[in-house]
Amino acid sequence: MGFTERRLARLGTGPEELFAPAYSDAAPSPDGTLLAWISDRDGRPRAWVAPLTSGPVAEPDRPLFDGADVQALSWAPDGAWLACQLAPGGGERTCVQVVSADGSEVRDLAPGAAAVTLGAWSHGGSRLGVTVFPEGAGDGQACLVDLRDGTSVVLAAGPAARVCAVSGDGRRAVGRLGRRGARRLELVDLRTGRRTELIPGGESTVADARFGVTGRQLYVHTDAGRDRPALLAVGLRGAAGVSTVFTIAERPDDDLDIISLDPAGARAALVWNVDGRSETELLDLRSGMLEPVVAPPGEVVTGAAFTRDGRALLLASEGPTATPRVSRLSLGGGGTPTPLLPADPGDGTALVAPTLHPFRGEDGLELSGWLFRPRGAPGPLPTLVWLHGGPEAQERPTFQPLFQALLADGVAVFAPNVRGSGGYGRRFAAADDHERRFAAITDVRATVEFLTSAGLADPARVGVSGRSYGGYLTLAALSWYPELFAVGVDVCGISDFATFYAHTEPWIAEAATTKYGDPNVDAALLRELSPIHRVDRIAAPLLVVHGGHDTNVPLVEAQQVVDSLRERGASPGFLLFPDEGHEVRGTDNRAVFVREVVRWVTAHLLELDEQTA
Repeated sequence: MGFTERRLARLGTGPEELFAPAYSDAAPSPDGTLLAWISDRDGRPRAWVAPLTSGPVAEPDRPLFDGADVQALSWAPDGAWLACQLAPGGGERTCVQVVSADGSEVRDLAPGAAAVTLGAWSHGGSRLGVTVFPEGAGDGQACLVDLRDGTSVVLAAGPAARVCAVSGDGRRAVGRLGRRGARRLELVDLRTGRRTELIPGGESTVADARFGVTGRQLYVHTDAGRDRPALLAVGLRGAAGVSTVFTIAERPDDDLDIISLDPAGARAALVWNVDGRSETELLDLRSGMLEPVVAPPGEVVTGAAFTRDGRALLLASEGPTATPRVSRLSLGGGGTPTPLLPADPGDGTALVAPTLHPFRGEDGLELSGWLFRPRGAPGPLPTLVWLHGGPEAQERPTFQPLFQALLADGVAVFAPNVRGSGGYGRRFAAADDHERRFAAITDVRATVEFLTSAGLADPARVGVSGRSYGGYLTLAALSWYPELFAVGVDVCGISDFATFYAHTEPWIAEAATTKYGDPNVDAALLRELSPIHRVDRIAAPLLVVHGGHDTNVPLVEAQQVVDSLRERGASPGFLLFPDEGHEVRGTDNRAVFVREVVRWVTAHLLELDEQTA
């Protein structure tokens, strides 16, 4: 048993708790008798189905079908099929399969495409919205595929195209398209082909819609024309399209994160992002009255769905001390959520919850971050700064096995939301676009200055790490401010924007230009922002982690950093997962990832006597 395992055992938290199965995406069948969900209980995320009762779900011995790395699922309105989006090998070349409710039949939609993503069903369940990315193309085609004969009709084409909703009468649909941060919605008349822009003149980071029960109204989730995502109601009229638009739910300082409509169309469950934590409300769509909902275990709600009879909400949630789970909340009775999946999720009392700390960037912009400190540890501590991906993602108080394992070894973790993060409005999310990315890099220096000046971190024992965009920011910080860091961990980060754009999937490159810049027009800027051209300044011991199937940030981004450092006489660590993509999804691989990162970080942040105490 290694040092971390021994420390965790003394704390009463073993690897079995850190890597307990995760449960998410709970979806009741249309008739209310079955529940589908995603879980990695057999080692990879798969789709599972079991009878839905009012108590804990009796989990089956086997998943619904053999497909692994399931990312999303959705029942057909008639319950005949469960549509699943899968990422074979954890890569970006996703596919969509429809599976019969008993798992006996599996059909692959658009099998010849480079990638396929899941959209919305038609009301009767005979047609399914998917987005098809042809080989070598930057634009996707959002289609309605008829499962009866395989024919399809294209609703929208372009970056991030998606079928958001189809009306109950099958006459209209809503399509989304646009690059990152510049998305819009179109109402499409399926008989005439007429297109009407919803929320004219408004580009957004969030854009989704669904039809009301009568089909005369659309509910639109968007931040178009405003700084925070809100819920709008759009009245519809005949061939003319849109009649009225009005706001039915918004908050000036919080993002609307999740929306779920009840089957009767009378209520909506709204989940708000409040500085990273979730607050859930019930909205009466007729009166506009709002009612708070009792929070499930964990600070972050990741999914919400009404049961068929509308009497309960199924809430997926997690937190620093709560593994990802699904709870059932009966409505109208004032009760508390009860476990559905798993039946006995554990209380997480041995795990550590963080505190939220505000601080400022070097230009005065208000930032914040989550501080995890080992229990009872006084004074400045060896501290690892963890930078999230995106950059439009947000560090939230979710379940993080790596953080808990570092804490068990006496290393604090600070996870900031630098400019460009989501959850703080459109202006904040756009504050690192193009040439403004230089300020995001200085936010990492401001993070270290805050931690050390506040007496939280030992200036001589600060490390920096992150994944995806956070990996890029890690490489940038190590090469711009080498004097600040004693260790670094880059997980699938971009090292050179030129090679990223040349080797990533075309549809990823096409959508990214609004965030990073156009490789043809902004080549000089992108070169200046690329850490590979400053790699000679990296002084801290660096561990590079990457997946062999990663075609989002391709493997070349890791290999060229490792090769460049070795050519200069350095000895970087290189942890390659041949069977993973942009994320490490396999349970065994995640355990290896945590063990190796903890080993690398503690070897350079802790004194020898502390490591072997």
